[in-house]
Amino acid sequence: MDERRAIERWTAWIRAGAVVFAFLQVVVLRDEYPNRRYEAAAWITLVVLAVGAAVFFWLSRRPLSERTLRWVGFAALVFDTAIVSAFVLTYSFELGTPVSQALIIPLAEAALRYGLRGGIALPLALAPVYIVFELQRSRRFDTPYDVDHVTFSVGVGLIAGLFIGWLVERLRGQTELAERRAHEAEELRDELGRRADILDATNRCARALSSSLQIELSFAAFIRELRGLLPFDRTAILLLEDSHLRVFATAGAGADTVFPPGTVMSVAGSAMTEMESGQVVYREDMSERRFDEEHEFVALGLRSRVLAPLLSGPGVIGAISLVRREPSAFTAAEIELLSLLGRLAGSAVQNIRAYEAERTTAEELRRLSALRADFVSLVSHELRSPMASVIGSARTLELRWRELTPDQRESFLSLISHETSRLAGLIGDVLDTSRIDAGTFSYSFEDVDLAELIRDSAAAAEQSQDEVAVRAVVREPLPRVRGDRDRLRQVLVNLIDNAVKYSRPGEEVEVEAVGTDGRLQVHVRDRGPGISHEHQGVIFEKFGRVQIGDAAKPGTGLGLFIARSIAEAHGGSLALSSHPEQAGATFTLSLPL
Repeated sequence: MDERRAIERWTAWIRAGAVVFAFLQVVVLRDEYPNRRYEAAAWITLVVLAVGAAVFFWLSRRPLSERTLRWVGFAALVFDTAIVSAFVLTYSFELGTPVSQALIIPLAEAALRYGLRGGIALPLALAPVYIVFELQRSRRFDTPYDVDHVTFSVGVGLIAGLFIGWLVERLRGQTELAERRAHEAEELRDELGRRADILDATNRCARALSSSLQIELSFAAFIRELRGLLPFDRTAILLLEDSHLRVFATAGAGADTVFPPGTVMSVAGSAMTEMESGQVVYREDMSERRFDEEHEFVALGLRSRVLAPLLSGPGVIGAISLVRREPSAFTAAEIELLSLLGRLAGSAVQNIRAYEAERTTAEELRRLSALRADFVSLVSHELRSPMASVIGSARTLELRWRELTPDQRESFLSLISHETSRLAGLIGDVLDTSRIDAGTFSYSFEDVDLAELIRDSAAAAEQSQDEVAVRAVVREPLPRVRGDRDRLRQVLVNLIDNAVKYSRPGEEVEVEAVGTDGRLQVHVRDRGPGISHEHQGVIFEKFGRVQIGDAAKPGTGLGLFIARSIAEAHGGSLALSSHPEQAGATFTLSLPL
């Protein structure tokens, strides 16, 4: 269209110049016209040329449509051809003047406008003009009519039209090629600029993701950068955990009410089902609900959504979701950018998780190292005291046997027996802990009368000391349980001994057994100082010992760990209930009937 408009404006200027030239010719030749009819025809043709030139000049400056401009061009060619033909026929009276050569003007214009088609069509269309021109010449000058003049003129016109038309079409082809290459260069420049912008944006987001080794802080910085890069009404970062999807971070509409951080949902029925191979899911309009979570977004007034996978290698470890209020609101470039950001975020998540795993492993190794040191120190201390007593008593008996009275000998032997039992218990706890860790702790299950076991354990604990009373409360009838008698006795003895150890003299330890709701529960209650909330989980760990009361009590810290392991092996549990503001603690052994 620009080329057509340029042609019309250029020919309009040429036409205006032709008016001046024609006027000069008409005025110069006014004394040479054969009669007034020729002069009148010349002036009329000049006036028509002037009026037409003004009209076409005005039209060339108007904002015409492509179709109108095409018709104006055709009309201008017809007008110019008619005017030139009229002047040629009017001045046919001049013998020896090459006036017919003026017909080359519309020929050149036709070739300029229509290329080879115009260069061929117009010489043929001018054939009648050549015929009439030759006929007027033969009559005027009384010469024979020469057909060769007509055919020669038409042939020369065709050859000139072919040359001019070919040059015009070649020029147009080269122009189109140059314009196409220029357009391609502009597109490449724009694409390069867009890619540079994307690269810069992804670098900023990558820096945000790597700004912290804490995944919460890292994604908070990432979302801030994302808001400036890809405007959104809501965004969320989702992570796959086993067969579930956990919402890790949200921002925007309904961030704290609709799928807030920490929400766990099933992958089935969600948009993640279409992301198994790592492709982007684009929902142009969620008003036609397709996935389970979309009705919540529509209720918030959100319509379009893009879900890009977080990739770690070939695997999908989560997704980043962007939602907007308008339907079909995302462009292909934005979807491509979000897909790239998903790959970056996936790598960042994997790196942070690897760091967390390494840090957790390092902390666990440090904890195990500390436990080992504590174990060595504890066992050394716990072994040293009874061994010193045994060695000292044995040496005293060896050196002063004859000097000691029978009661003194009995006292030393009793001390040796008691300390040896302590050593055996300590070694037994260590061996039991090792077997539990190795999975070789054996059980022999049978029907066990737990009521009898409770009474025996309570009686034995009361007979072994005379400061704390131990009372067994068994609500008959008490059903039997399936279990290992010796292991269950070990649990009860450990719980009762702990209760006695932390009770003050004169207090009472109560052991109560109740069968409820298909389970049998044994409550061991004491009235000691109780255990604070922060220590209630520690005492069930290996070597978990805390200071309760005024002084630390002797022990390895393995008893409750072994007791809980035995309870869990029976399909039961061991729990603690203690409130420091109230005296005492209650350990509850729960076993299935």
